[in-house]
Amino acid sequence: MKNIICSIVLLISINSFSQNFKFGKVNEEELKEKLHPIDSSANAAYLYKYRRTYFTYNENDGFVLVTDIHDRIKIYNQEGFDYATKTINRFVDGGTKETIVGLKAYTYNLVNGKVDDIKLKSSGVFENEISKYTKQTKFTMPDVKEGCVIEYKYELRSPFVYNIDEFELQAEIPIKKLVALFEAPEYYNYKSNIKGYLKAIPTKESRSASISFTNKTRTDGGGGLYPTTTQFSQSKVDYQVNISKYDLNNIPALNDEPYVNNINNYRSAVKYELSYRKLPNTTLKYYTTSWEDVITTIYRSENFGGQLNKLNYFKDDIDAMLSGVTDPVQKASMIYNHVKQNVKWNGYYGKYTEVGVKKAYKDHVGNVAEINLMLTAMLRYAGLNANPVLVSTRNNGVPLFPTREGYNYVISAIELPDAVILLDATSKYSSFNLLPYRTLNWKGRIIRENESTTTVNLYPRIKAKTTTFMNATLSEDGEITGKIRNMKTNHDAMSFREAYINRNLDEYIEDLENRYGGIEISEFQVTNDLDLSKPVMVNYNFEAEEQFESIGDKLFISPMFFFTIDENPFKLESREFPVDFGYPSSSKYSINIAIPEGYKVESIPEKVAIQLPDNLGAFKYNIIANETTIQLVVDVDINTSVIAPNYYKSLKEYFKLLVEKEKEKVVLTKA
Repeated sequence: MKNIICSIVLLISINSFSQNFKFGKVNEEELKEKLHPIDSSANAAYLYKYRRTYFTYNENDGFVLVTDIHDRIKIYNQEGFDYATKTINRFVDGGTKETIVGLKAYTYNLVNGKVDDIKLKSSGVFENEISKYTKQTKFTMPDVKEGCVIEYKYELRSPFVYNIDEFELQAEIPIKKLVALFEAPEYYNYKSNIKGYLKAIPTKESRSASISFTNKTRTDGGGGLYPTTTQFSQSKVDYQVNISKYDLNNIPALNDEPYVNNINNYRSAVKYELSYRKLPNTTLKYYTTSWEDVITTIYRSENFGGQLNKLNYFKDDIDAMLSGVTDPVQKASMIYNHVKQNVKWNGYYGKYTEVGVKKAYKDHVGNVAEINLMLTAMLRYAGLNANPVLVSTRNNGVPLFPTREGYNYVISAIELPDAVILLDATSKYSSFNLLPYRTLNWKGRIIRENESTTTVNLYPRIKAKTTTFMNATLSEDGEITGKIRNMKTNHDAMSFREAYINRNLDEYIEDLENRYGGIEISEFQVTNDLDLSKPVMVNYNFEAEEQFESIGDKLFISPMFFFTIDENPFKLESREFPVDFGYPSSSKYSINIAIPEGYKVESIPEKVAIQLPDNLGAFKYNIIANETTIQLVVDVDINTSVIAPNYYKSLKEYFKLLVEKEKEKVVLTKA
């Protein structure tokens, strides 16, 4: 009975306030709330999240898409301050663009028992250009404090009726009340694509609406005998509006965890996609309904397929460079390096060109599409079977449904009889089938000249390897000195090059020292940093203090020292989405430790070998000791890029045992 009463009290506490969601009607109870009543770990929460997407009509523009947004957010602590910044992306296509109307925003604080509201000023709203097709409006709320409530509303008007942003039904923070409506006139037929694990079924209804027209008729005056007259009349068209409404309460936060390629892939959401349009007195027009339709639309764009037919701007350079070269692989390598060396990436993503391949080549700078479509055209010109590959980057998510917005990037592929070589010339440190980490996301779509398409796996099959050799001498006072040598291949080498090359050396070394617990590094040397055909080699000397615990006449030493993994990255009891490592990897440590004079080994950890099911990974720990030296070899292997959620418990246990083992001690005692 007591539990029932407590549950009733909790429900009352959740629903007893915030019922007035009219803009500006924030009350004291909302401001006094210290913790979220269901999720006490929440740094912030949506008290109210409202979205209504509908259509209006005017005689100049026809139907226009309008989205009303109204959010009210409670910020519990400083960690929740990030939610006081709002970013709105707006699509632009030539002179046609989305616009924001009626932005209002306030921060509310409780001051001396009264609600104090601070208005967002226009000077706090900033406009940025992300790309040729994307503009950004961004604002940060004023006077944000722990316990405050922020509230904003605006209207987004869009002429792009085929491009409707996802209705997000879940956020990284809890949502107490969510209302979302989608209202479409009968002339537009949309199909809904639902994703995520939240069971959300909309209520559906329809209502009547009408459009009024003003008709103007002029009567000729008969050659000037009579005056010309103008008559106005009104007409009306009735139609039905189809409405889908989501009305949800107490939606839990979407918990993120390490090794998730993009948490948005698993967020509960609804995507409305235009299937066809049938306006009065017009023919039926179909829109995207399959990946084949998407591919055709993209490929036939002048800013995509049209760029592949432009050759004159590079023909002389390629002819001179390939003179006398007959080997196809050598040709591909030379063209690939030519583009990487001569055209710098400007940092913009995009599957469409902005300035065009010709200008990008002339100016030596371009976006992703300009660089990789240029590369594809050059490879084709040299006689190779090269085609563009549409990619959705990791931060763009997995394209679950056939929409043109599903892909935001393009790379190049050379199709051989028994293999496919993937290339991305935006990265100076990539090579054949070694793509930048941002592109390692599920599958890409190859588009051929005949507009046929097939998918290709973007995840690498070859492991990235880091091998660490360490020779160390341990002194009786706890200081350790020695030498470390790293050898890195594939994506590990690429990551190192991206972090190291063109970086201030002192800053890089300082970061490395901090990563390893404050060691001191000297004689730091790198070889093969610019030779992509060879592993990166890193050598340095080091010193570190307080590397063991002394109790009586015994020393307790962790033989992996500062290389240990401190904690298990996987903490949830269960996981509904895959673990994405990006690429398979192998880390090997070979550590030799000279024992302090006057000590001997009393005990060492046991050897162990742990295997993940289905050969997904393995951990081996092998240690031996003699009178003067301890030798440790540790191997950590993850054999696949992505591990399915049904293996999560095994993976969590694997890392638990790995962390525990790496922390085990060698015990030395005085001889």
